[in-house]
Amino acid sequence: MNEQEADASPSIHYDSGRSIIIRHTVKPGHRDHYETWLRQIIAAAAQFSGHQGVHVVRPPEGHDTFEIAVRFSHPDEADTWLNSDVRRELISGIVPALASDEHVEIRTGIDYWFTPPTSKAKQPTRWKQWLITTAVIWPLTLIVPMVFQPIFNQLPVLALWGVRHGLVAATVVALVVYLIMPRVVRLVANWLFR
Repeated sequence: MNEQEADASPSIHYDSGRSIIIRHTVKPGHRDHYETWLRQIIAAAAQFSGHQGVHVVRPPEGHDTFEIAVRFSHPDEADTWLNSDVRRELISGIVPALASDEHVEIRTGIDYWFTPPTSKAKQPTRWKQWLITTAVIWPLTLIVPMVFQPIFNQLPVLALWGVRHGLVAATVVALVVYLIMPRVVRLVANWLFR
């Protein structure tokens, strides 16, 4: 993984990236051990092809459930991590510190941005989702076309109406989904989920 951990076991068979959502409930008195283990498994996952990062939601005071989202760029790469001997060994090493079996979900697309893994978690209001999404996409709609302009000048076929818009839209969406939005949501999480 990459800044947080991962956990799972099912297989995935689609054409786009995948978020592996893992829930671990840690036994009282084992949090420090779990945090150390979490750093190890995050580092191990980051070594796998297609790894795009990890987001960890640590439990608030008085609670023991960690929620981890691990992102891979392709279903096959997510499967490789989920079914790897490395992951299996790391999971078996932490089982004694867990109060229950791990819970694993597979999510696609951008649905994890605004939806923490547990249904008990507070959902952000729609206006906050709208505000953050607009704040991220607005500057990209100004910058990306300017970046593409030299390419459009060199290759006029790419500047054709529809083609040009498709390239710009695909680039904006890719930047939002894979690069910017996960970091922005993490940055404003305290405000967003309040």
